[in-house]
Amino acid sequence: MTKLTLEVAKALLHYAERKAKELGISEDIAIVDDGGHLIAFHRMDDARLAGIDIAQNKAWTAVAMKMPTSNLAKSALPNGPLYGINTTNQGRVVVLSGGIPLVREGRIVGAIGVSGGSGEQDVAVANAAVQAFESYAHARIGTANNFM
Repeated sequence: MTKLTLEVAKALLHYAERKAKELGISEDIAIVDDGGHLIAFHRMDDARLAGIDIAQNKAWTAVAMKMPTSNLAKSALPNGPLYGINTTNQGRVVVLSGGIPLVREGRIVGAIGVSGGSGEQDVAVANAAVQAFESYAHARIGTANNFM
């Protein structure tokens, strides 16, 4: 079984932060494992305190629902098939953009959650880490040597 390691999670934080800086924003960034448990977290200077829980819950939601959190937004609207989903799991399900699963060999091994910018910015920052993760497809998941 493949596990997401702290070393790889820290590399993903690096790529996400670099994208946030490029966009000129401060973000809260969380990386969780396949069970939704926090592996690594980074709060950039001046990032919102409220974003700490939001980023972690976006990552948890991406693992728990097995999809990007942006996919939930439309379905969670009134009269949508998942209306009220955000009130379940002690309010932990987040329907805001910025949570994306990390997939290796067709299996979710973790997720990233980003909060602090607009939905579009949060997705761009998360995608920077996801793209780095996916480009590392042929290497072992437990090492980040080729990431940076």
